[in-house]
Amino acid sequence: FLQWHLHRYGRSYGDKRDISKRPDAVKNQAYAAQHGERDMVYCFKYKPTGKKLGPPSVRLPPTLKTLLACNDGPFRGLQPPAKKAMAENMYKRFVTEVSGTHVG
Repeated sequence: FLQWHLHRYGRSYGDKRDISKRPDAVKNQAYAAQHGERDMVYCFKYKPTGKKLGPPSVRLPPTLKTLLACNDGPFRGLQPPAKKAMAENMYKRFVTEVSGTHVG
């Protein structure tokens, strides 16, 4: 990142956090574990082919009912209230991630 000719330009998160929270524009070091000397710059070129895209391939997360029926992994040994809370939290996370609104 520091070798890039625009490395002094204010960095951004690149997601909805940019609306209310920006990395330190002076030091460019406000990322938790992403220092400038370790950061990467990716460049893309838009080159449309004219071909029509098919529908996105999205694998839906397990249903809340499926998570509540699970007795292994992180659910092993949990009492019903704790199991229900964990299942609801996991389901909420899965749904927000598959919708693309999981960051921030």
